[in-house]
Amino acid sequence: MATEFLGDRVKRLRQMAELTQEGLAERSGASVDTVRRLEQKPQSSVTLPTMHALAAGLGVELTSLLGDPPGAPSTGESDSPQMVAVRRAIMPPLFAPPAPPGDLETLSLERIRRDVAGGWTLYHAAEFDKLLNVLPGLITDARFAATVGDTDQRAVGQAVLGKALQLGGHLAIRMGKTDLALSALERAIAAADASSDPLLAPMISNSVAWAYQRQARLDDAKYLAVHAADGVEQEHRSTPEGLRVWGGLLMSAATSHARSGDYARANDMMVTAEKAAGWLAKMPTPEDGKLLSVFSKSSVRIERVRLAVQHERPNEALALARGMRLSKDTPPSWRTWLLLDVARAHTDLGNAEGAVKALESLKRHAPAWMRHHTLAVAIVTDLRNGPSRPPGLRALAEFLGIAS
Repeated sequence: MATEFLGDRVKRLRQMAELTQEGLAERSGASVDTVRRLEQKPQSSVTLPTMHALAAGLGVELTSLLGDPPGAPSTGESDSPQMVAVRRAIMPPLFAPPAPPGDLETLSLERIRRDVAGGWTLYHAAEFDKLLNVLPGLITDARFAATVGDTDQRAVGQAVLGKALQLGGHLAIRMGKTDLALSALERAIAAADASSDPLLAPMISNSVAWAYQRQARLDDAKYLAVHAADGVEQEHRSTPEGLRVWGGLLMSAATSHARSGDYARANDMMVTAEKAAGWLAKMPTPEDGKLLSVFSKSSVRIERVRLAVQHERPNEALALARGMRLSKDTPPSWRTWLLLDVARAHTDLGNAEGAVKALESLKRHAPAWMRHHTLAVAIVTDLRNGPSRPPGLRALAEFLGIAS
């Protein structure tokens, strides 16, 4: 099957919608020249706000233009047996007895909690195939834990169930299945409300906002993130756990503002978040950081670099990235975004050597994530179509399977 690039998708979806190039430009607010350039040069790229506008004009989700998002590939065919198992775990069949948990002799609340934390480790390492296989069992065990023991034990079990379902939501987003993700996240919030953790529901709300962003529901994403952040700020921002959840929500709101075209407002919010992240160094380290929102000075700066690149500010992006020291708890997924955005900024400035250097670093540190990113393919494709082909570019193309 031939590779379908962004311009190919725009043309195919435009024709399905029975729109002319001029009609799509009018409905999306993008220029006719942009639409023509994409269709004439399908391997071209555009900024994320333009992509959101085109998706809205075509009446499709953003993932329809991005292709498969970073994660296990979605071909449009029937779900694999592993995906069916994940669906059944998230949404158990009606009127059927509950699925049996794992080995009851070794099953304990602490073990289930540890297993769910291990699932998040697989997610952040881009081990999606492994996660697909173990996730149904994690959710089943967590659902069992939420129903046994005394009131306090059940509340803790509900918290574990909430994190397991949130993990299912994240995996579904990575696979381009945002409706399944929202089903998982709605159930996760219900479990959070039945738990004893006051920060869990707003933490999961951040994931819901991400799903809304994927569906180009930017106003919904902004409102949800701001509403949840206000609630955390009033009661929990003085704790390290609360500050991390609040900061993650603020970053989410900023991202939605940026994708709506309000870069100035987004940047102001990011600067506020970065200052708040500095306070974490003076606070005790949370006991179980794996199950909390990703929020640190590193994560905020990585997101600021990303937004600058997406808004065609490559010099600003490289200035923000220069001299960064990543914290030890920065997940591979976030390191991946930073190196990809640095490569994109160098590409936009015509510095092919700098772009290749950043991509080679990514290949060394996070090869699994690089293989899953359509952005990596887009950057390497742009470099191969450019005037210079520095050493190492062909090896990167071969690694991504686009050397021919």
